[in-house]
Amino acid sequence: MPEATGAVQAAPPGDSTGSGRPARGKRALGPVALVVAGGLSVQFGAAVAVLLMPRTGALGVVSLRLALAAIVLLAVCRPALRGHSRADWGTVIAFGAVMAAMNCLFYQAADRIPLGAAVTLEVIGPLALSVIVSRRLVNLLWAGLALGGVLLLSGGGFDRLDPLGTAFALGAGAMWAAYIVFSARTGRRFPQADGLALAMAVGALLALPLGIVESGSKLLVPSTLGLALAVAVMSSVLPYTLELLALRRLPAPTFAVLMSLEPAIAATAGFLVLDQALAATDALAIALVIVASMGAVRTQIGRGTPKSGPDSGPNSGPNSGPESGPKSAPAQTPAPARGEAGEETL
Repeated sequence: MPEATGAVQAAPPGDSTGSGRPARGKRALGPVALVVAGGLSVQFGAAVAVLLMPRTGALGVVSLRLALAAIVLLAVCRPALRGHSRADWGTVIAFGAVMAAMNCLFYQAADRIPLGAAVTLEVIGPLALSVIVSRRLVNLLWAGLALGGVLLLSGGGFDRLDPLGTAFALGAGAMWAAYIVFSARTGRRFPQADGLALAMAVGALLALPLGIVESGSKLLVPSTLGLALAVAVMSSVLPYTLELLALRRLPAPTFAVLMSLEPAIAATAGFLVLDQALAATDALAIALVIVASMGAVRTQIGRGTPKSGPDSGPNSGPNSGPESGPKSAPAQTPAPARGEAGEETL
């Protein structure tokens, strides 16, 4: 899920350490392994969340995940509450609201359709944002590939997938696109991961009443809290840490391309943890969306740094945003993974 923050500047292409020395051998593979490990953590955390849903419902899982992640981030970051303008607080509150909506919609989708399909449909939101922002004709090709993947995934009509689950996944994608915009604004207004921690707390406050209404005292069962803490760590805290370490030696464009593999990782997690087998057409559909996402990323990189604008930056792209790893800070942080805050990545 989208949520990665850090004030660490990505190393320039060809530099594995940020010191100008070319990456070599195992040193070059180290940051890539960290990013892949972060993606595995996010998606397997989502699979554990699906296992938790029979106990607490989708909204109960969201409320516990955001609340526990907020507690951990607030304890670690200790963000200052004073010295911020009204506009700063307005941005972080909007960011938290978008984060809560994105997670609620995504987990509602994951409760109804296979995890790989849910993530694939969700990726359409950031991909569409990238195509719109880029305004390049070649991006119509990537949009067409993504649309073909979605149609193939739906079997020509969304009757093969639960219609409500499909709608929730597409809604989560729209919120992911909004998440990218607000994570960038938050990163420019707050240092380090302070904005992420505060936004996570806002999201938790908004989601908690929904979880209480759906599950009540079930949220306080010790075994449930233990599993929810595992989800919070796997989907937020651990990916943030791994991506923060990776971005010290890995170019942001490479990071973004690796993030495009998330639908495949999600499908693998669904198969191994949830016994959600994929048909050949499903695998092809996911592959098409991954190729489209990578193509949009590379196109965005090829056009160089976008011209100035309210939310432009070297990190804007289809895979920047929610927990994709923890995020926030200047426009040099990793793209968020699904479910938390971060800065634009491409």
